[in-house]
Amino acid sequence: MQMSVPEVVDISKEPDHVFDLYGADARIPGTYAYNCLLARKLAEQDVNFIQLYHMGWDHHGNLPSGTRRQARQTDQPSAALVQDLKQRGLLEDTLVVWGGEFGRLPIAQLPGDKNEAKAGRDHNKNAMVSWFAGGGTRGGVTYGSTDELGLAAVEDRVSVEDWHATLLHLLGLNDQRLSFLNGVIRTHKNRLDNSRHRTCHCTIGNGSGRRARG
Repeated sequence: MQMSVPEVVDISKEPDHVFDLYGADARIPGTYAYNCLLARKLAEQDVNFIQLYHMGWDHHGNLPSGTRRQARQTDQPSAALVQDLKQRGLLEDTLVVWGGEFGRLPIAQLPGDKNEAKAGRDHNKNAMVSWFAGGGTRGGVTYGSTDELGLAAVEDRVSVEDWHATLLHLLGLNDQRLSFLNGVIRTHKNRLDNSRHRTCHCTIGNGSGRRARG
């Protein structure tokens, strides 16, 4: 590992068109764009599990400027990662999972001075979004929806358990066979051995790609 890692994480030999794909930040170590490019390089080396974090989404205040900043940092490189994996023939056995901890309420959260220009939004555990790409998923599908305000999921609701079961299924695992008795409570055991796909998990919020290959 000590011999191979330096070459794997060296992006200096990437052509300009790759940096153009991921955006200018891809040349700056530690940025989300840089990490997305690094995730692709790790995927090429059959790394089974890759996770990227992007911090700074907890917008209890200054929501408009904060959201624009985060979107500038993540939109292009997230799309670039999927496109780059696809054009290299890696997406079909790489599952990309993008999501965060929870959603945000569709109502303003005002600061102590009631200045609406600095308003944010509080946490919402009843509605959130994540997306999957590659790894056997069907593209262009939207599943589930909220009420007209975006306050709560109302159509085709997906529980956390079902979300995990779907993820495990895409990895070639039966969630019903990955459990053990803990006292009187049946708890899922998160084992990813014998998986068919890599996983690339991109996490936003306060905390994504994972890759698992069998």
